[in-house]
Amino acid sequence: MTEIDQNRLHGRNILLIIGGGIAAYKSLDLIRRLRERGATVRVVMTRAAQEFITPLSAGAVAGGHAYVDLFDSRTEFDIGHIRLARDTDLVVVAPATADLMAKMAGGHADDLASTVLLATDKPTLIAPAMNPRMWSNAATRRNLAQLIADGVAIVGPNAGEMAELGEAGAGRMAEPLEIVAAVEARLAARHETIGPLSGRRVLVTAGPTHEPIDPVRYIANRSSGKQGFAIARAAAAAGAGVTLVAGPVALADPSGVTVIRVEGAREMLAEVERALPVDVAVFAAAVADWRVAEPGAQKLKKGASGTPKLALVENPDILATVAQHKSKRPRLVIGFAAETEHVIENARAKLDRKGCDWIVANDVSPATGIMGGERNSVHLITPDGVESWPNDAKQNVADMLVARIAATLAATEK
Repeated sequence: MTEIDQNRLHGRNILLIIGGGIAAYKSLDLIRRLRERGATVRVVMTRAAQEFITPLSAGAVAGGHAYVDLFDSRTEFDIGHIRLARDTDLVVVAPATADLMAKMAGGHADDLASTVLLATDKPTLIAPAMNPRMWSNAATRRNLAQLIADGVAIVGPNAGEMAELGEAGAGRMAEPLEIVAAVEARLAARHETIGPLSGRRVLVTAGPTHEPIDPVRYIANRSSGKQGFAIARAAAAAGAGVTLVAGPVALADPSGVTVIRVEGAREMLAEVERALPVDVAVFAAAVADWRVAEPGAQKLKKGASGTPKLALVENPDILATVAQHKSKRPRLVIGFAAETEHVIENARAKLDRKGCDWIVANDVSPATGIMGGERNSVHLITPDGVESWPNDAKQNVADMLVARIAATLAATEK
């Protein structure tokens, strides 16, 4: 581990709440990983968590007492649960069971863990872990949507084999290093330089391209650039050096981001290639598929000859070009798919066709209000499967995506 890694969480106080699931055993490794990066970790365990690991084990790894009882006379003489809720920089719930998520979403406070969660005003990160059918249950999805709306950050769950024989799917708790990366991303202040993407270079494209028909008209789409700008902002907050290549949009430059403004697809491709090499490339721009072969030198006029004939040629495929680059391909190439029908099927086909690593797909039909709006509802398509994220503010979607990027890069370097 590098010196930077050892100090990434120096001086940070983490409150870890361990829920009652088989994944609780991973929490011991999570404590160790947080402490070796300089964090101070205090532990709260539910009654069910103690069926899987002991308070003695958790306390020994954390270097302190593991809290288990709301009515413990040793700690409650000064309202200990309030102190736990307030004297921390971040609350992490791992594993976050279906029951704990339901309590959080409903505002219940019937034990130490749920009382602390209700009393805290600090940022909260949860790492869900449960059976795939429990994860996909409508009640859990409602609770997840409520938690995200309340500002709770999520890491995972991952897809794979479960503890139960013959069970597989989404529901595995994120690995400890993935959770650590998400912790770093959540704690990274907007102007900090040390974060989970410190030392990384990230390239983002955003907005539409304008392909001229004549000096006053052009071919374009309704992209506002808001999601791409949010991703650039989140990556910079996580410590990355960020280059944002933006088409024509009415948005201010994000702080700490190198912004390059372009008009057309060919200009965008040139600036993208100039920015390489990078560690991660996120192609959120809605690039026009075609351009006019020979734009008019002057404004085209109506006339007796009727409607002018416009010959179209295909624009360069920026995503495929970078994803298939022989010498400067980023470690992680992420594309976007704005669809109006068969969203997941079309996105999967795009993933295979372009050669990228992930596709972030969304339904941009007019009724959704996503194109140009402030919120987004996306599906993350990877070779491992599909994750459907609840509708959320575009900045929150960006933060979740950047946390996932950081976790993925960290996991590949174990």
